[in-house]
Amino acid sequence: METRYHDEILNEALGDSFSPRALQKIREGNVAQDNLRGQIGHDEYHFDNNAFEAGNAYIEENRRELLRAVKERRVEDAWAAFGRLTHAAQDFYAHSNYVALWLARFDGDAPPPSDIEPLEEAILQSPELHSGKLYYPLEALSYIPFLRRFVLPLLPRDSHAWMNLDFPERGVAFFYAKEAAIKRTREELARTLALLSPEEQRVFLD
Repeated sequence: METRYHDEILNEALGDSFSPRALQKIREGNVAQDNLRGQIGHDEYHFDNNAFEAGNAYIEENRRELLRAVKERRVEDAWAAFGRLTHAAQDFYAHSNYVALWLARFDGDAPPPSDIEPLEEAILQSPELHSGKLYYPLEALSYIPFLRRFVLPLLPRDSHAWMNLDFPERGVAFFYAKEAAIKRTREELARTLALLSPEEQRVFLD
């Protein structure tokens, strides 16, 4: 998703749980995943190219780093790790067809975006689940606004350029992806807190 929507998701999901300084460090860790270094050769950061196993492993790798950092009172490192973790979890919904598979159940009469369930096992295990592939160099050119309409027809429909739900102009599915990302971010916080002692939770939440 675009940076501003990662920001909105973090604020809505975590704003009542963390101090402002903690939330800012989490934000920095989150949005740094979209810098140039994070965009090339790191499918696990964004669940691109069907990197589901690698993406989930990356989430857990950052959770382990977070837990170590809290125990060692390196709290800023813990917040940064949580930011990286949440970025990947949020991008799963924007870069895969999870939302499309969830909506397909309702035959055109879907409930509102706030009703989406972000972790339905049947969808997570579905052989139909896939994420956008990156077809370079055309994929990169599709990000240039005045070239986009010329480049899109040249890209396969399973490309990231066609599949992404990174901003509202992608249609109503964007709002389902955003709501799923909000719920998933809260779920990742709950999973993390369950692994910390009460004192460690206090340190982490600041």
